Amino acid sequence: MNLYTAAQMKEIDRRAIEERGIPSTELMENAAMALVREVRSLPIPGPGILREGPLGWITRDGHMPSEEEQAEFWAMRRRSAIVWCGPGNNGGDGVAAARLLLEMGWRVKCVLVGDRTKMTDDCLEMERRLAEAGGMLEDFDPENQEQYMPFDVAIDALFGVGLARDLEGDAALAASMTRQGTGWVVSADVPSGIHADTGDVMGTAVKADVTVTFSRGKPGLFVGKGAVHSGRVVVADIGIPDELYPDQPQTMLAEREMLSLPRRPVDGHKGDFGRLFILAGSRGYTGAAALCAKAAVRGGAGLTTLAVPEDVYPILAAKCCDEVMVWPWPEDDEAVLEKAKGCTAAVIGPGLGQGERAEKLVLKLMKELKCPVILDADGLNLISRHINVLDEREGETILTPHDGEFARLDRCNLPIRDRLGTARAFAERHHCVLVLKGWRTITAAYSGVCAVNSTGNPGMAQGGSGDALAGLMGALAAQKMTDAALMAVWLHGRAGDLAAEDKGEYGMTPSDLIEQIPYALRELAEQRDTLYDIKQQV
Repeated sequence: MNLYTAAQMKEIDRRAIEERGIPSTELMENAAMALVREVRSLPIPGPGILREGPLGWITRDGHMPSEEEQAEFWAMRRRSAIVWCGPGNNGGDGVAAARLLLEMGWRVKCVLVGDRTKMTDDCLEMERRLAEAGGMLEDFDPENQEQYMPFDVAIDALFGVGLARDLEGDAALAASMTRQGTGWVVSADVPSGIHADTGDVMGTAVKADVTVTFSRGKPGLFVGKGAVHSGRVVVADIGIPDELYPDQPQTMLAEREMLSLPRRPVDGHKGDFGRLFILAGSRGYTGAAALCAKAAVRGGAGLTTLAVPEDVYPILAAKCCDEVMVWPWPEDDEAVLEKAKGCTAAVIGPGLGQGERAEKLVLKLMKELKCPVILDADGLNLISRHINVLDEREGETILTPHDGEFARLDRCNLPIRDRLGTARAFAERHHCVLVLKGWRTITAAYSGVCAVNSTGNPGMAQGGSGDALAGLMGALAAQKMTDAALMAVWLHGRAGDLAAEDKGEYGMTPSDLIEQIPYALRELAEQRDTLYDIKQQV
């Protein structure tokens, strides 16, 4: 899915209206209808309304009703919605949705939060149509809050993609009230208070169960806190022609359909599927090296060499599966370099430590290897002291930091408010691929194109998950796959999702995730084969 910034969407809207002659009110009506379709599909009562109700379900004759009687009550009960509207065009979408629901028999309360004199022409037109249908756009009365609850659904149409300042005063209060006494919360385009480009919370923000975003997805719905506040995202077509959208957006959502796993040649041998060199492990940190190597094997690398310090060699030789070649470092750094040069990709860093020998060796490999190098964990910490080595490298470099490691690399403060923009700028500046790990991991290429991952779950937030990602990424890079970093991130998250389905988010481990990598790969292979069969039939 391609994602478009607020500025891009504003320009696309302008062209649709001015160049194609599409009435702005028509676009607004289409947006409102998309909102209403989603609202009507929600099961009532919602998660915020208890079935017991204020009377505890005691009937007039004093008996507790059966489940069938309760179901009949909810079926016959008139559904209700409160629509929170700002004075801009996003508010106009909400007013139009209020009218449509009213015409469908819902009990609707439509509330204006903001200065009535600042209402846009389209918002005023929607207010006129609402009045004709027998409804009213009421002014917000913060002193009488009980009138705004309870309702089955709250529609948040306070602010759209153009919001660039913190919510304050009545707007902040209204945003916080969307969940009070309400079942479902549905946001129009972007949850109010979420920056459409960065996902940052501007002071306070609505936390939606569903966000109906118009025309195309926005980056802020999938990154940062925006990914948490948006709930389930529905992209709704409102009638803007496809040709008005740029062909090459700078940001996309990485989904299964955009990934392509190549077929393995039937006459291939182990040398055809990549030779991976892993420099990892140290006293007390052997697990990181073992997980990395095991993930590489599961990722399909033809030959995997795990180079480790001699004092932990016996431990890792016992830990690793038989498919991994565990190799103790010799004293001669040139011998290590020659071993690495015989490989098609290298992973440097998991559990490596930050000693003088490790630092010297990492810098030597970075300067002299021409193959793709994935830097993770201590590899990142070591080069943070020598950041210029990134700019001097000839081969491809992929960095896989979490936010803390990235802050050391970029000398920036935490928290990172604009993870997407910051990752893009770093990748461009240092001519590398940056994989900024976290909820909705971002893969930023030095071309400026960024992908936001769509897979993964909280059960992956354990020590060792990142080591597995580095190993999987190394395996794909060693096999010279296109977009190895992006594919590895998606597969890693998908394997984590499969592990969570099997073991649950609390009990799953990085080892469980690694065991699911083959099944995630198989899903991509099955997708490829299905597409091939369809093309053959056509």
